[in-house]
Amino acid sequence: MHRLGGTDRSPHAQLAQFRSGLAHYATTHRDAIKRDPSFRHAFQQMCTSIGVDPLAGPRRGGWWAEMLGLGDWQYELGVQIVDVCVSTRERNGGLIEMGELVRLVSKLRGVGGGVITEDDVVRSIKTLKPLGAGYEVIDVGGGKKMVRSVMKELDEDQAVVLAIAQEQGGRVSEELLMSGEAGLSSARVLPLGICFGMDEVNGVAYWVPSAMHWDEW
Repeated sequence: MHRLGGTDRSPHAQLAQFRSGLAHYATTHRDAIKRDPSFRHAFQQMCTSIGVDPLAGPRRGGWWAEMLGLGDWQYELGVQIVDVCVSTRERNGGLIEMGELVRLVSKLRGVGGGVITEDDVVRSIKTLKPLGAGYEVIDVGGGKKMVRSVMKELDEDQAVVLAIAQEQGGRVSEELLMSGEAGLSSARVLPLGICFGMDEVNGVAYWVPSAMHWDEW
């Protein structure tokens, strides 16, 4: 054990001091953390810096519940995520773009529900894992994320189509799919079950519902 100027500098003591500081921060800024996503992000980063999972702990909801009273808030958000995913599953096959999910959940929550971010959604999806329903955040490349709500793994071809569709707003031309590194023909694309083809003036185009934005929901 190391002491400097009478102060305990052991890792255990420093960790305890940091936890005490986190508790003070959480108590002081509780309302702001609930209201402002930047404060929630800062709290999560501080927890991560000492290897603490904000969702882990003796109580349901972990530190979010213990320090902030955010356990119920987090689970409520999880229920709203499930609501949107299930309600849109028929048209997107159980895959929804992260930004679209955030938009639709925010719309469901209403103005008084406060601002939510991707970080909030990711944390809530972690709380859904025990349900065993397949809820998972998927990185499709290019900084784009999607949320899967069905028990089905994406294969390589599906991931390629989704990545391109994300960049194109949900519509992908056959020419684009067949060119470059993708090299996907219609015989390979349609059986993937994530898009449908349409004959257009300039050739066949494939529409990927999970990469489209739906204003009428």
